[in-house]
Amino acid sequence: MTSPTTTAPTSGHQRKLAINRLRDRLATSDTGAVDRFLQRHTAPIIEGRFATFLWRGDAEEVMVRHRVVGLPDPLHLRRLPDTDLWHATIELPEMSRVEYQFEVVRGGVREQYLNDPLNPRLAHGPFGSQSVAAASGYVVPSWTLPDPEARPGTIDSISLRSKALRREQWIRLYRPARFREVRRYPLLIVHDGDDYLNYAAAKTVLDNLIHRGEVAPLVAAFIPPGNRLVEYANYAPHARFVARELVPYLTEELPLIDLPDGRCLMGSSFGGVASLSTAVRYPSVFGSLLVESGSFVFTDIGAEHGGGPVFDPVVKFVNGYRARPRVVADRIYQTCGIYEPLITPNRSMVSTFRDTGMEVRYAEARDGHNWENWRDRLRDALTWIFPGEQKFVYE
Repeated sequence: MTSPTTTAPTSGHQRKLAINRLRDRLATSDTGAVDRFLQRHTAPIIEGRFATFLWRGDAEEVMVRHRVVGLPDPLHLRRLPDTDLWHATIELPEMSRVEYQFEVVRGGVREQYLNDPLNPRLAHGPFGSQSVAAASGYVVPSWTLPDPEARPGTIDSISLRSKALRREQWIRLYRPARFREVRRYPLLIVHDGDDYLNYAAAKTVLDNLIHRGEVAPLVAAFIPPGNRLVEYANYAPHARFVARELVPYLTEELPLIDLPDGRCLMGSSFGGVASLSTAVRYPSVFGSLLVESGSFVFTDIGAEHGGGPVFDPVVKFVNGYRARPRVVADRIYQTCGIYEPLITPNRSMVSTFRDTGMEVRYAEARDGHNWENWRDRLRDALTWIFPGEQKFVYE
């Protein structure tokens, strides 16, 4: 695994970086050098394998905060002498994508979770936005952006009274363009459905991939959770709702393929745990699972997992499955970012799944635990699970 690393600004290569050229100009008493420098450069400055973070302003301390395994957190910036410009340079491998914020101490007051005012690029999530550092080679995939030539599918909000959950459960139901009652469609059920729609461009991705013929026309049920830390942590009522209430209801109401091969259950983080635990409880319902950065925390030795009490039921479930692995679906598409703390348990689960005889496709990305990482993996996952050339059409 190649991770970002801090780099001292003393090597022969690094003397050529923009920040070091600026240092040389400042040594000649060029008072306008910083202003011109910031007019020419957008932060962070990407130069080959190096990324230089910048902050301008009076402060006692400036730090980059992030969730990148292998990179010091906080990453301290240094002030250029006799200026108000702070900087830190790291090695950032090609194709990497890192989300970050600043922590700044000014006048003895610590300010946290500040986006980079010198960087217009932001990623959004349920807890707000973060700045994005994109290394050389990374571009936002074209199929995640609105395509005026792609005929849009529709999304309707429906409500289903759940006996298992003892509440009304809202569902955002996606139908593809050219939806017809005479066809039968595969079904994709998505945990954290509103977040996938709002922060991972899920509808745009489906519209584009179906329009391009890369993914079979499908129906998708985007389900938001109640208390996700409870309901997604191997919670029997949630699994019963999905397998014994939602699937039968949708199969009765819509022209769906009423076979496991035509159903996929997906989720990220705790939603990945919910997908696996539902399939464990109801192994005959789903033919495929799509699991992104699953929170598969386990303890092979000892009882301390470091995740806090909310992870206790997850650890108990994953420990139990690892002790008695079994087939729960025909295929699993599993992905994780190499900069995530969850990378080690996810890698370990690949062999656990494969040892059961299930077909597993596993992909890693130079990214972290975030929605745009999960968005960027959808094309490879969905074209494998529901390929466009496969004829899911039943007269």
